[in-house]
Amino acid sequence: MTCDICRKKEATVHLTEIVNDKVTKLHLCEECAKDKGAEMEEHFGLSDLLAGLADLGAGAEPETGEKIKCPACGFTYGDFKKVGRFGCGECYEAFKKQLTPLLKRIHSADRHVGKVPLTAGKTVKDTRTLQELRVRMEKAIQFEEFEEAARLRDQIKELEKKDAGGK
Repeated sequence: MTCDICRKKEATVHLTEIVNDKVTKLHLCEECAKDKGAEMEEHFGLSDLLAGLADLGAGAEPETGEKIKCPACGFTYGDFKKVGRFGCGECYEAFKKQLTPLLKRIHSADRHVGKVPLTAGKTVKDTRTLQELRVRMEKAIQFEEFEEAARLRDQIKELEKKDAGGK
């Protein structure tokens, strides 16, 4: 597929734009995509996105937020909306009241809770036991002790079933 703009190079970037339920697809080469990206950043910068999100549901005292200044750097909440970033680390505390609803809209929460590892709930003992059983089963197969290998296989399946069931 060739680039929709230059019609010379192979398209490697595929953009889909939806405006008023109308879908427009654009296939671009790397060079044209960079140009298009710079153009889009010009029109829709990160600061515009954050400002737009900050204005959503702006019933929570927008005037008060505009007048509050960070004691450390002097940044106002209006400056944050224009620039898209804070002046210093103290701004987070100074604008906490305005940030909480914004963070809830963006992240669906106002604090980071992290991710749960896949092995959560498994004990280290269970994991080691499974590893040991697998090694023993491989050795039993190697020495052609198939009855022992079958017994170890059944033990492994039981432990895996127990882990999968969360018991």
